[in-house]
Amino acid sequence: MLEWISQYSSVTQALIATLFTWSITAMGAALVFFFKKISQTVLNGMLGFAAGVMIAASFWSLLAPAIEMAGQMGLSSWRPVAIGFLAGGGFLLLVDNILPHLHIGLEKSEAEGIKTSWQRSILLVLAITLHNIPEGLAVGVAFGAVAYGLPSASLAGAIALAIGIGIQNFPEGAAVSIPLRREGFSRKKAFLYGQASGIVEPIAGVVGAAAVIYARPVLPYALAFAAGAMIYVVVEELIPEAQRDHRTDIATIGCLLGFTLMMVLDVALG
Repeated sequence: MLEWISQYSSVTQALIATLFTWSITAMGAALVFFFKKISQTVLNGMLGFAAGVMIAASFWSLLAPAIEMAGQMGLSSWRPVAIGFLAGGGFLLLVDNILPHLHIGLEKSEAEGIKTSWQRSILLVLAITLHNIPEGLAVGVAFGAVAYGLPSASLAGAIALAIGIGIQNFPEGAAVSIPLRREGFSRKKAFLYGQASGIVEPIAGVVGAAAVIYARPVLPYALAFAAGAMIYVVVEELIPEAQRDHRTDIATIGCLLGFTLMMVLDVALG
C-alpha cells in the first residue's frame, strides 16, 4: 500500500485518504437499511469510541510530531504548538457560534448558531459536519507534512491516522442516520444525510495538505491547529452527548477502547 500511494503527490494522497474516511462514514450510515432503532447505550458507546480515537490522534499523530517539527525547524518547541492548538479550538468555537446546527434529540428551538428558518434535517446534518471538519483537516495536514521528508512525518503515520479516523467514522455514520430514521426520515433520506455529513472531510483534507505544502513555516502550527479543533469537538460535542444516558460507564469504556486502538495504530504503523 505504501508503494502504491507514494507515487502520488501529497495533495492527491490526502484526497484519497479522506475519500476513504468518507466512504467509511457512508458504510456506517448504510446500517439504517437494516436497523430502524439504536439503543441509547450503544449510541453512547459509539460516541465515546469516536472521542477516544480523536483524543489519541490529537496527541500521537498531531501534537507530538508538531513539537518535533518545531525543534527541527529551529523554532521554539512549544510556542508554535501552543498557538496553533488554541487557534484550532478558537476557530471551532467561532464556527460553532455562527453556523446554525442542531444536535440529535433536541428540539429545533434549541438549535445553536445564528438563528435561521432552515429545515430541521439540514440543521441536524450541519451539527455532524462540524465534527468532520477537523478530522479531514488533520488527515490532510498529516499527508502534507510528509512532503518535507522530516523524520517526525512519515507516510505510514499519515496512513495510520486516516485508518483511525476512518474506523471511528463507521459508528459515527450510524449514529447520524439511525437516529434520523427514528425521527421519521425514510431509510434512503436518512442514509443520504448520514453520508453527506462526511463529505466535508475530502474538502478539508485537500485544503490542509495544500496549505502546509505551500507554506512550510506553518507546518507545526497547522498540525497543532487540527489537534485543537479535534479536542474542541470532543469536549464540546462528543463527550456531553455520550453522557446523556445513565449508563455513562459505556461511553467511558468506548473512549478507552477508541484511544487504545488509535494509539496502537500510530505506534505500530507510524
